[in-house]
Amino acid sequence: MTENSYDVVGIGNAIVDVLAHADDSFLSRHKMAKGAMTLIEAPVAEALYASMGPAIECSGGSVANSMAGIASLGGRAAYIGKVADDQLGSVFAHDIRATGVTFAASPIVGGPPTARCLVLVTPDGQRTMHTYLGAATHIGPEDIDAALIKRSKIVYMEGYLWDPPRAKEAIRRAATLAREAKRLVAFTLSDPFCVDRHRAEFMTLAEKYVDVLFANEAEIISLYQAPDFAAAVEQARRRPGLSVLTRSEKGSLVVAGSSTHEIAAEKVGQVVDSTGAGDLYAAGFLYGLTQGYDLPVCGRIGSIAAAEAISHLGARPEAPLATLIERKLGRLAPGANANKAVRN
Repeated sequence: MTENSYDVVGIGNAIVDVLAHADDSFLSRHKMAKGAMTLIEAPVAEALYASMGPAIECSGGSVANSMAGIASLGGRAAYIGKVADDQLGSVFAHDIRATGVTFAASPIVGGPPTARCLVLVTPDGQRTMHTYLGAATHIGPEDIDAALIKRSKIVYMEGYLWDPPRAKEAIRRAATLAREAKRLVAFTLSDPFCVDRHRAEFMTLAEKYVDVLFANEAEIISLYQAPDFAAAVEQARRRPGLSVLTRSEKGSLVVAGSSTHEIAAEKVGQVVDSTGAGDLYAAGFLYGLTQGYDLPVCGRIGSIAAAEAISHLGARPEAPLATLIERKLGRLAPGANANKAVRN
C-alpha cells in the first residue's frame, strides 16, 4: 500500500436523509411498509414531504454512513457516489468530507436532483424509508476509479445500487478490479425487498465476487428462501468467505465455513432511531478487518458502533467512535493480515 492508500472505499447511493417522527397510523394512511425501504418518484416524494411533521436533514446513504463510521473509528475511507449541482448535493458533499472521508465526485449539472430519503421513525425506534434516487441513479462504470480501488484494502458496495441498470455495471467493474488487485470485496444485501427483486443476481454476485457478505436476519432468509434463520445460516456456510449476519437485539453471527462466532448486542439505554444500525455495524466490522483483528473483535467493534447509532436520531456517529472503542475495549494490538482472516 502507498502513502495515499485507504482502508475502505465505499460505492453507493449518495442520499440526503430527511428524518421525522411518526406513529403507525401515519404509515398506514400513506400505505408505507413498516421497516422497509420503498423507491418512489419525485411527485410522491414531494407529497409525502408535505405531510411529514418537523424534520431534520442530514447526509445519508447506507455505504456513505459506513464510510463516515470508518473515519470516526480512525480509518481512512473514500466514497464514490453521484449528486446534483443543487442545495442537497452541496449538503451531502460538505457533510461527508467534514467526517474525513475522501469524496472527489463532480456534481451533475442539468440532470435530476440529488437523491433524498424520507425517513419516518416510529416510537419503537423502527425506521420506514421512502427514497427518491434522482442523481444517484447516474452512477456508472466510468465513475469507478481503478487507481482508487487498487489503493484500498476493501471495496464495499450496497445492494440498493442494483436497482439502477448502469449501477450494476459499476458494481461489476469495481468487483472485477478489486479481484484483479487482490483486494477484498464486501457487499450488503441492504433490504429484503431488494433481495426479492434481485435474488438470482445477488446469489451469483455473492458466490463469484464477495468475500464479506452483510445481511440481517430477514435478508439472509430471503436470499436463500429458507424456512428460518438457522436454515439460512447452514446455506451461508457453503459460500466462500464470510457471512456477517445481524439480528438487532439478538446480536450477530459471523459465519466462516464450519466456524461460527456469536457476538452479543451492545446494551443501549434507549433505542431512539434504528436508522444506520446496520451501516455502523458494517463500519466497525470492516475497520476491524483492515486492522487485522480477530473476527469476534471485529464483530464487537461493529456492535459498539451500531449501539451508538441507535442512541440518537440520524445514522451517523455523534460521538467519536475511536474514543468509544478504546473506552470499551482498551487499546487493541494489530492482528494478522485481514485477507488471510477472510479467505482461510
